[in-house]
Order: sequence, then C-alpha cells, then structure tokens
Amino acid sequence: MKHRILHSNNLRERLSEYAPRLGVDLATLAEAYAWMCGHDVVFEQPGRGGVTQTYIAYVNIEKRIEHPLARRFYAMLRDEIPAGFVPLYGINWPTLVDRWRRGWEQVYNILINKIPSHTIRLAWLRIGGARIGKGSTIWRNTEVLGIEGLQIGDDTCIGWHCQLDARAGLRFGNHVTVASHAIMIAGGHDMKAPEFWAFGAPIEIEDYAWITTRAILLPGAHIGEGAVVAANTVVAKPVEPYTIVGGEGPKVLGQRVRGLNYKVGGKGLFTLLH
Repeated sequence: MKHRILHSNNLRERLSEYAPRLGVDLATLAEAYAWMCGHDVVFEQPGRGGVTQTYIAYVNIEKRIEHPLARRFYAMLRDEIPAGFVPLYGINWPTLVDRWRRGWEQVYNILINKIPSHTIRLAWLRIGGARIGKGSTIWRNTEVLGIEGLQIGDDTCIGWHCQLDARAGLRFGNHVTVASHAIMIAGGHDMKAPEFWAFGAPIEIEDYAWITTRAILLPGAHIGEGAVVAANTVVAKPVEPYTIVGGEGPKVLGQRVRGLNYKVGGKGLFTLLH
C-alpha cells in the first residue's frame, strides 16, 4: 500500500541524527533506510525549493515490516507525526479504537457541534482525543475530521461553519483567530496514481495568526506567527511570520505590526449563541 503522510524534508541527509537514538552506526541505518524506500515504507519525492519531501506509510504497517531496524525506525518516525495513523484493520484493539473515534466524530459533526454550549462541544472533542487549551473554543456547525490529530493552544477561536480536517495533523498555536467558513484540509489523493493513493501533510498555524473568511489551507501549509491569510486565499506552503498574503499564488500583500499581545476571547462572547 502506498498511502503516505509527510514526515519532513531531506530526511536522508539527517540520518546521522537518528543513528545514535537507534543505537546503530550511520552505515547500518542508511542500509535500513534504503530497504524502507524499496519496500513502500518510506517515499521520497521532489518538493519546492530543491528539497526532497519524505513521506512514510500512512497505514500503521509496523508489524508487517520484516527488517528489524527498519521496523524500529518506522515506529520512531511515525511517533514524531502529530496524527492518528490508519490501523491494519481486523479483529484487534487498534481497529476498535479507530472505529470508535470515527463514530464519535460523526456524532459530533451531525449533532454535538450544533449544541449552543462551549463546554459540551469541547468536552466531546477532548474525550475523542483532541487536545484543546485553556480559553479556546470552536463555534457551532464547524466539522472535525481526524479528531485525535487536532491540537489547539490557549485562547484560540475557530468560527462558524469551518472544516477542520486533522487526519494528517492540524495544530493551532495560542491566540489564533479563524474566521467562519475557513477550510483546513490536511489530506488528499495522488492524482498520478491509478490506485488513487491517499496522502497527507500536517498543517500548522502559529501564535496570533489570523485566517480570514473562506480561506483554504491545504496539506503542508505552515502559517507563521502573526501572519494573515486574506479572504478566499488558497495556501499550500509556508507563510512567513507577520506576513499578509492573499490572491493567486498567494501574493505577499504587506506586513503586520509586531509585538502582538491581545487576547482573542472568543469563548466568552454570547456563549449561548455560539
């Protein structure tokens, strides 16, 4: 299976960082890495700016990896990604947990996200595996996918009718503002593959960022601290801190003031209505 999720860029060049952690020499780890690339455990492809994007198997195939060191290395790389991996389905505990989570989030999307109570909505998400900080909230009618991959810092507000696809990991920092009808999609499909393999890449939104209405963040988007994504803008790459982007490309429209120190406070406004 070639379902894959982005781990990092240029991993091959950083094997020397992992060798001591695995208790092996660099040559031994390089041999295991080559084996992983040849057996659909690790995937490399060209990225923007001359980097090599390194993906690993999105289905948790640890138990099926025959090479002992490759199995250990895969487990280490998997645990570094803030996402819930797809289990090897069968009559087993991981499958039961995954099915429970998918059902739990569907009940949230169909029913719970319409209840006018921050407390009930956030409690439901936290029980399902989401990590949500103090003072943060998600307003009504916002859908969540991949509930266990959702991380939200403190004092962050996500508006009405947003879509949060966290299946490959979706992390919000502190004091982030997300306007209504924004969409974050951390996964997609390989259009060049006849099998329509799934792929994903985590989305990260740093402190004080502002995602305005109807903006769309695609796999691999990284919105820097204090950055602003203008309305109806599609972003699939890093945005520098305090930079305002919009339009096709997207284009840099300007710079935001530094030294931001406000509180979003979205949880306290009209609690019964939101």
